[in-house]
Amino acid sequence: MMKQKQKILIVGGVAGGASAAARLRRLSESAEIIMFERGEFISFANCGLPYYIGGEISEKSALILQTPQSFKSRYNVDVRVRHEVVAINRNDKTISVKNRQTGEIYLESYDKLVLSPGAKSICPDEFQSERIFTIRNIPDTDRVKEFLDTKKMQHAVIVGGGYIGLETAENLYRAGLEVVIVQHSDHVLATLDFDTACDVHRHIESKGVQLLLKHEVKSIAEHDGKLIVAFNRDNEIVDEVVTDMIIFAIGVQPDSSLAEDAGLTVNSRGAIVVSETMQTSDPDIYAIGDAVAVVNYVTEQPAYIPLAGPANKQGRIVADQICGIDSRYSGTQGSAILRVFDMTVASTGINETVAKKNGLNYEKIFLWSTSHAGYYPGATNMSIKIIFERETGKLLGAQIAGYEGVDKRCDVIAAAIRAKMSASDLAELELCYAPPYSSAKDPVNMAGFVIENILTGKVKIFHWHDVEKLQKSDHVILLDVRTPAEYDNGHIDGFINIPVDELRGRLDELDRLKNIYVTCQIGVRGYAATRILVQNGFDAYDLSGGFRLWRSIFGAKTKPQPRNNK
Repeated sequence: MMKQKQKILIVGGVAGGASAAARLRRLSESAEIIMFERGEFISFANCGLPYYIGGEISEKSALILQTPQSFKSRYNVDVRVRHEVVAINRNDKTISVKNRQTGEIYLESYDKLVLSPGAKSICPDEFQSERIFTIRNIPDTDRVKEFLDTKKMQHAVIVGGGYIGLETAENLYRAGLEVVIVQHSDHVLATLDFDTACDVHRHIESKGVQLLLKHEVKSIAEHDGKLIVAFNRDNEIVDEVVTDMIIFAIGVQPDSSLAEDAGLTVNSRGAIVVSETMQTSDPDIYAIGDAVAVVNYVTEQPAYIPLAGPANKQGRIVADQICGIDSRYSGTQGSAILRVFDMTVASTGINETVAKKNGLNYEKIFLWSTSHAGYYPGATNMSIKIIFERETGKLLGAQIAGYEGVDKRCDVIAAAIRAKMSASDLAELELCYAPPYSSAKDPVNMAGFVIENILTGKVKIFHWHDVEKLQKSDHVILLDVRTPAEYDNGHIDGFINIPVDELRGRLDELDRLKNIYVTCQIGVRGYAATRILVQNGFDAYDLSGGFRLWRSIFGAKTKPQPRNNK
């Protein structure tokens, strides 16, 4: 514990800063703790801001977890809101503070300094209008809310298909607006891969929300109380939309200018470089939260992953370190979850983009599982993708899109990754079961079974992106083992139909000199068919995710449902 009274200054009073201050006081009654926040509010729930805009959270006060007065009463911390730290004077261990109400600038000394300035929203400087917004803090949200409440808004464009962008789109939709989402890449949610995101795309479009992928804003003009937005694709103008408002949600960048001006080490992205004890290049200065670079827990490589959970943990670690407790930050795993209308999307660990960037030898599987026992009313399906190391089965990441039960499955896999379990270990997990909650073989267990079969050579798989090449080959047989009715209702070109229940009696129809690539609806019957084929001398492969996944990626757009804003 802290041996002598220290003066500790904290810059930033939201997630990381407030967490550090509270932990410091719990560990030391003698420390002098001063927290500076340039805004009006401390300890507010950033993640709840879009839901306040849409009215699902009706009172702004619900977003404010602590006030300067309550923080003083509970933790005896001197909280100074509307006070901006404008410089760090490392030589004499002081900071320069500007009182934003009076304009006065004064010095404050420190023994230890904690930087928690967070991140700032990215908004192109060339676009300026009272109808253009970002959402990062309560004043941003108040501005959007007031605009919606005082103007007759009918249409909004959301630029950016990340977490804040999709949450904001949903809430504006629920408020009665027509919404267009613009995303520069080929899919929403960078934590997902394209194939998993396709289910999300279809769900968004089913609500009547227009989704413009691989589009960027080229120009914005204002005329007669409207914004005219031109979009380009491959450097050509392809769309023009007239809208009432635009919200930029294209990401955040570390708010690290204070640290950089003080000569602290930052990386190429501008994130403050810290050790596992959260110390900066100055041993008396710590940094936490969205402004810092972290280590990716899975790849063990430097990364920038701004999330509320890690920020709070880092605040606790800094307090421990200052008070003599040897806590260390082991890295950010990137576990995250999002509600997209009535769909739930969750991910943990790394995706394929990161796996490829790091040169990992990985494999992936796709499953389509029910949230609880299929015979019990109300079961819904979820699409699961798991990435694992090909040779060892080490779990690398998971992505799940569905409805009921997505959160708990992703949490189980997140815990398994943190525990460094292998993918086949999932098969052995003993998880709670009752028909309203799960199946005797939980989707997590099923993932373990599938991976175990691959690792032990019981099945070989191929993927949706392999199909096009296979369709051009004369040396393979493409086989669909669903029922004739399913096949007639839609199939992949080039696949012949032999139902799995007839397969044993029709093996003579197949050329034993050709590899056979099998599909069914979701992969289960395909696995059964490949086992039949392999044990009868054929070389067979099962399409992971089956026809359902292929259709999600390549099928026609989903028709919008009748609108319901409730």
